[in-house]
Amino acid sequence: MSAAPDGGTPPSVPDDVAADGGTRPVLHDSARPPRWVPRVLVMGAVAVFVAAWTWTALGQLTTLFVYLLIAFFLTLALEPVVTWLVRHGWRRGLAAGTAFFGSVIVALVVLALFGNLFIQQLVQLVGVLPELYVAASGRIQETFDVELPASDELLAQLVTEYGTDVATGTIAVGTTVVGLVFAALTIGLVTYYLMAAGPQFRVAVCRWLSPGRQTEVLRLWEITQVKVSDFISSRIVLAALSAAFTAVFLVIVGTPYALPLALFTGIVSQFIPTIGTYIGGALPVAVALTSQGVPQAVAVLAFIIAYQQLENLYFSPKVSARALEMNPAMSFVAVLAFGAVFGALGAFLALPIAATIQAVANTYLQRHELIDSELLRDPERAPSRKGSRRARNARAAREAARTVDQRRADGLE
Repeated sequence: MSAAPDGGTPPSVPDDVAADGGTRPVLHDSARPPRWVPRVLVMGAVAVFVAAWTWTALGQLTTLFVYLLIAFFLTLALEPVVTWLVRHGWRRGLAAGTAFFGSVIVALVVLALFGNLFIQQLVQLVGVLPELYVAASGRIQETFDVELPASDELLAQLVTEYGTDVATGTIAVGTTVVGLVFAALTIGLVTYYLMAAGPQFRVAVCRWLSPGRQTEVLRLWEITQVKVSDFISSRIVLAALSAAFTAVFLVIVGTPYALPLALFTGIVSQFIPTIGTYIGGALPVAVALTSQGVPQAVAVLAFIIAYQQLENLYFSPKVSARALEMNPAMSFVAVLAFGAVFGALGAFLALPIAATIQAVANTYLQRHELIDSELLRDPERAPSRKGSRRARNARAAREAARTVDQRRADGLE
């Protein structure tokens, strides 16, 4: 330690200054935290609070988002009708109202014509479910020697386990009805306003975008509108055809509750991909088996299989000529995913949403030329052993004939 200039005790030097010769300034007292720490803590707490509040708000608005999504897809489905009316001289608002209320009237007429019969058969079907269960359990016990619990015991167990939930649900029926009315009004009003706005709505969106972005958004809108409209229309037509043919066959065979079973088969087979046909056809087969017998159940099963082939080979290519074809595996995964997140309504909307995503991907994602690889194609069919032997014999005969001809040409024979 060097002495002070005046010969006294040298002043103490802080360690953080002495370590580098006093060139580094002291930023803060090591015994205290930096000044920015409280500010960071406050900002972090505010960010966590805002994120939690946003997540809670989005969770509460999930139902509203689903309503808006349904209204959007209904708008896309009815847009071709509105466009056709406008092209023939109708005003946009009048065309939108005609398309919307016309579809509502058609739905009400269909319900008026078949609703009473449908409800009667549905009530009868629910009423005979215990008898069907007894018949099915008896057949299972005779065939597989498996004893199922009696219907009275099963009903008592269900009442014991779910009685409180059923009572609560019964009390909440009025609230459910009010909720359904509110949902229908919300979806209907949003659908009408979107159809009536039409170009004005797209103008309001495009005003916030640059010209290049406007072109992309309008192109995406057109692709989505065409593909989703064609997809939903094709599904509805195929579901109606399936329900009509199934109802006629069930009436001919004499299977009870033909109308609700046919509607169930038509809707499920078209809006649940891959396994929808089997799920939709399982219920009519089960009802025919328990209420009529094995021959009628086999006949219903044979009809479902035959109609599925007819639909795949003739109806679907004709009806879905303009619709977007989707991979069955991806469609099935989309239904499972949306059903797990949004319930039955999400499963119903999964196919239109997946069709939209696929249309966007086909438009904007770049596709490259494929390399030559055996993994990208099925292997060639191997020749049978018998055919291979014949080919070898024919090849040997041709070689022998050429050898004989060569020997003759050389004068050796």
